[in-house]
Amino acid sequence: MVSKEQIRRYSWYLFGLIGIVFFWAGVWDGIGSLPYLHNPLISLVVGLLMILFSKKLVSKVMSLGMGFEERADIALNKVHYHPKKHLFHIKYKDKIKKKEILIKANKIKSIEEGFLVFLEDQKEVFIPIHRVTEILHKGKRHWKA
Repeated sequence: MVSKEQIRRYSWYLFGLIGIVFFWAGVWDGIGSLPYLHNPLISLVVGLLMILFSKKLVSKVMSLGMGFEERADIALNKVHYHPKKHLFHIKYKDKIKKKEILIKANKIKSIEEGFLVFLEDQKEVFIPIHRVTEILHKGKRHWKA
């Protein structure tokens, strides 16, 4: 049996979906009615130029370091599954020893629910991902928090 709450919720989902369709129809018809864009070839060229420009813009912004920083968990996953992960080192803050510790990335066993798990003397050591400060590749900074 479907409850009133479920009917109400799905009605709002349907309402939002119809709103998206109307929005897209307005964009499609609005841009399509602009002069010169009736020609599919011109429309194709303008679209390709817009895509190329947006890629250049995004790469420029990323190279300047204005946002778009990669999260630690994503960077660590890339290193963990890298075919040459033995070339990477991970630096993290150890609160007990009150210093930064450097470990080899090939000691990583897994990355689980916000923790970096690596093996040390046949024991699993859990490091919270938020304590990872830097990832080094061949001694040079690859990622920094």
